[in-house]
Amino acid sequence: MDLVFNDEQRFIREEARRFLADKSASERVRQTVNAGTGFDAGLWSAIAGELGWCAMAVPEAHDGLGLGKTELAILMEAAGERLAAVPLWSTICAGVPLLLAVASDEARQHYLPRIAAGEIAVAVAWGNAGAVDPLSATAVVAEATEAGYRLGGRVAQVIDLEAADVVLVPARLGEDLALFALERDAGHEVRRLETLDGTRQIGELTMRGLAVCAQSRLDGGAYTGRDVAGAVATAQLGLAAEQVGAARGVMDVTLAYVAERVQFGRTIASFQAVKHRCARLEVDLAEARALVYGAAATLEAGLGAETAREVSAARALASDLLFRASEEAIQLHGGVGFTWEYDPHLYFKRAQAACSLLGSPEDHLAVIAAGMFEEGAAA
Repeated sequence: MDLVFNDEQRFIREEARRFLADKSASERVRQTVNAGTGFDAGLWSAIAGELGWCAMAVPEAHDGLGLGKTELAILMEAAGERLAAVPLWSTICAGVPLLLAVASDEARQHYLPRIAAGEIAVAVAWGNAGAVDPLSATAVVAEATEAGYRLGGRVAQVIDLEAADVVLVPARLGEDLALFALERDAGHEVRRLETLDGTRQIGELTMRGLAVCAQSRLDGGAYTGRDVAGAVATAQLGLAAEQVGAARGVMDVTLAYVAERVQFGRTIASFQAVKHRCARLEVDLAEARALVYGAAATLEAGLGAETAREVSAARALASDLLFRASEEAIQLHGGVGFTWEYDPHLYFKRAQAACSLLGSPEDHLAVIAAGMFEEGAAA
């Protein structure tokens, strides 16, 4: 498998990193964290509206650019590197794939061109945001009425809920699963949650007998977990790429610090022990990036058992890498690594929060082991 970027992919990566280095620098990220919103509206307007990043995930048939999983991973890696406080992952890695998986042609034509144009941000009300398969269960119940449907239930954690213009809500309709869209004025209740990671917004969604029109139901008919497996895998892949990017970001912060910090008359970067710790992380980063982009290339051809395991492996490795990279950053910064004035704690909080989103490393390793045992038993 050839994982070398082509000219177009290199251009996307270089321009995305250049733009975010300027527009999502540490000072701006801190402003967002201090504001307590977890959302940089100005940055999102530039990314979605001016640069057209969301259009990359939307097929050409719906006014998008129709690019692939590799390009999606490139964008998410760049966003993670700068801890960009925007609903990019929720929109292009979670929302768009779910619409493509189960929405009717009419619903796709209504929402996808608006996403491609940067007019709307999307969030998904996962049934369990901490599970490897977050759509395997839902606390939302739908009931058909003469005018449409009535929705009831509470979703405890919805990523980028307040930033979203449209929330996609999977619900139980009798014995079936149905997908609904709630726009800002739908009448649902939104409560912002206080979170560890100030760069990612999470909210609680509540519906108390909420009446919605028939057009708010997006699926062309009842769907199953198999129908959305590819969409969930894309969300997992995007999150893994973001984690790898964040690991790169905190490692760059650390390398810059050890190159300047003087101890015993020389920079600590010259100490062999420090060199070894940094070199180990660089090797691990290269391994994780290769796994992420390898999974992206195979996922492009469709989701099979082997590809699903590769995506889970990418998540497990990326989660572990980001945690260790941010932990090492605090250690190598010494005492100041714990202080607000230095950046490692921002990455460490992202590492902790992202690790528990869509399955922990242990959960993903268990999925891989179960799949391999099943194949072995079948053979």
